[in-house]
Amino acid sequence: MAQKSVLIIEDEITQSTLLEGIVTRAGYVPYVAHTGAEALDFMNTPQGEAVDIVLLDLVMPGMDGLEVLQKLRPRWPDLPVIMLTAHSSINTVVDAMRAGANDFIVKPASAERIRTAISAGLETASLVGEIEPMQKGLSIAGFENLVGDSQAMQQAVGLARKAATASIPVLIDGESGVGKEVFARAVHAASDRSGKPFVAVNCGAIPENLVESILFGHEKGAFTGATEKRIGKFEEASGGTLFLDEVGELPADVQVKLLRALQEREIDPVGGKTSVHVDIRVISATNRNLADCVADGSFREDLFYRLNVYPINLPPLRARREDIPALVDHFLKLIPEMEGLPKRDISHSALSALVGYHWPGNIRQLQNALFRAVILSDHDRLEAHDFPHLNGRQIQYTGMEQPGPIELTLHQPGGFSTGENGQSALISLVSDGGHVRRLAEIEREVIRRTINHYGGKMSEVARRLGIGRSTLYRKLDEYDLKR
Repeated sequence: MAQKSVLIIEDEITQSTLLEGIVTRAGYVPYVAHTGAEALDFMNTPQGEAVDIVLLDLVMPGMDGLEVLQKLRPRWPDLPVIMLTAHSSINTVVDAMRAGANDFIVKPASAERIRTAISAGLETASLVGEIEPMQKGLSIAGFENLVGDSQAMQQAVGLARKAATASIPVLIDGESGVGKEVFARAVHAASDRSGKPFVAVNCGAIPENLVESILFGHEKGAFTGATEKRIGKFEEASGGTLFLDEVGELPADVQVKLLRALQEREIDPVGGKTSVHVDIRVISATNRNLADCVADGSFREDLFYRLNVYPINLPPLRARREDIPALVDHFLKLIPEMEGLPKRDISHSALSALVGYHWPGNIRQLQNALFRAVILSDHDRLEAHDFPHLNGRQIQYTGMEQPGPIELTLHQPGGFSTGENGQSALISLVSDGGHVRRLAEIEREVIRRTINHYGGKMSEVARRLGIGRSTLYRKLDEYDLKR
């Protein structure tokens, strides 16, 4: 597998050398630019086109980091960008996030913090990276431009059409990448608010200490670094629709204020002395089971009922494989138009491979797979080998049938291929219902089998699992496992 590449944009030689060393030791290929103009020129080269993630200094002479980011985003909308700066005021962070930064690191930062940010950015881009122009292309004509004739898709569209006729809150649930924002935009476009703003907020992507300010705004001087007044997303959306993506990620204190905003139709900016009236229609979305979050206390029950007035479930792509050929055809028309490239066809074998793939990242991942194949391919017809990044990432299937459980093989030297009592040593990642099992369930099973494999020797079990004995004993109690 090819090494991932990191573009470091940093004007200070000492800092760029330090970052280059961290990136290299982490196993990535570093490229360095010392000015914004140099970085933009590099991005227009073949090496630049293949850059996987950017570390971008905010304060640089000439073109600063925000200007560089604003020039990068139109052409590379899904390229992860991590901002670096020694200036950590609230306005600086807000400006960076609004400009499209994926993460924000205050210098000096540890090597571990930088490695973690790079890893998280690459993981997000690989599975759920958005190609924003493509999403907008999907939603311009509302429901008429949604792709898919499967029964599951048509059922969801039917519910969404009815939702568009009223201003009741809608909760769209489904896995990451299934098109929740596309549906939200379609509902907005078909409603009587279609000529008004549609404002989307990814609640899971906002730093926790900035959520309240970004949603409700703040007054000048409300806190350290608040050098000017800023309106929040609620005010931006007034008269139109506010889309709260990943609403289950909101902190508890913000949930209280969101509930009040929905009930009273007014907000309280941070540091403000008076409430501000807002007229919005709220559509929220989540990839978590909010009912379970209510049960475990991480989400307010009263807010859940306020948001869940009209639920719509979007099925994962693997549950509507019959729609994949139509989606492929749609994207193969859209992508060349976006990039000014010749149109591409696709072979039957390549299409069969795409139809048979499990698509953990759903439609977004399919978009990105086709986008990369079209950009990198030198021929008019895409073949199966044009999708090498799918190999080894998930089990591939060659037919239209539903996949069986994805399994984790417990392979040990010496032929350990069966579990205790001669049972299979395969641990299923997917439940009988076709959904990925909870991490806690898998962890419980791994611990239980490891204890059996090492004959109950807890010191050895802890060492092999890479955790402390106190952590192991805590997990035994948590999972009700016998010592």
